[in-house]
Amino acid sequence: MTLYNKGLEDFKEHLTLYVPLSIIFQSCLGSIAAMFILMNSTYNFRFLDLILVVSFAMAYNGSLYAQLKPKIIYNLLIATILVHSTFLIINLIRLA
Repeated sequence: MTLYNKGLEDFKEHLTLYVPLSIIFQSCLGSIAAMFILMNSTYNFRFLDLILVVSFAMAYNGSLYAQLKPKIIYNLLIATILVHSTFLIINLIRLA
């Protein structure tokens, strides 16, 4: 069984515990990424970067509120964390 499948099964089993935790985590990570985007990005790419970060956060939150299948929610959580982390790392490198 792969790490993804183990994580998905655990997410399905403890969905009511992971929902508030994941909302707080991805919202905090996204807001930190947005802060660094606004601090470091050039004017041309700032809004594109912000649109991507906010869109992924909204898609994840919307999937929770719409009560989609746990697999879709889990995949969106992974995608959201990857996008937020990527923009955070990019802007931390620009800051240095």
